[in-house]
Amino acid sequence: MKHALILEDMPESQEMLREVAQSAYPGIRVCFAADVADALQMLTQLQFDLALIDLSLPDGDGTTVVEAMRSQFPDCMIVVATIFDDDEHLFPALRAGAHGYLLKDQPPEHLAKQLRGISEGHPPLSPSVARRLLEHFHVGQKSDSDKIAENAMLTPREREVLVQLAKGIRIANIGTVMNISRHTVGDHV
Repeated sequence: MKHALILEDMPESQEMLREVAQSAYPGIRVCFAADVADALQMLTQLQFDLALIDLSLPDGDGTTVVEAMRSQFPDCMIVVATIFDDDEHLFPALRAGAHGYLLKDQPPEHLAKQLRGISEGHPPLSPSVARRLLEHFHVGQKSDSDKIAENAMLTPREREVLVQLAKGIRIANIGTVMNISRHTVGDHV
């Protein structure tokens, strides 16, 4: 990692994140942006290998920068660094293209360790964030087949065709029995 962008509006958090990035990747050059507009401007001037992005900024949401970086620098490791430990911030950030989500209230050594894990293929996720992701996909979630079954809106005629098929009746015979063409039977299937 050669160049890092830190998008953070609080000076003390900027400094902490700089120390974390340089501890994880000694020699990395760090650029700072304090708002979305500055960050987007920097993307036109430099290429970044690492980005630490805050979400709540004076002129908007950091996910705007996540999306821009993801499309402009597909190889850049984009990590949200925030105080927000809730689904309302986590999932939009991941959908925007963030590779990781770290909480700034963790000890700097832990954050640096999480960032170093990137080069070994470990996604940088704070423990509570990892738990939240697991809960989202496991607790009370229906299987894909359950969701498909619930969302399948079959007409009574389509259901009738499927019942006939389940009984082993051939498509041509179903068409004859139901007084529809075999092509219509095929469309229902």
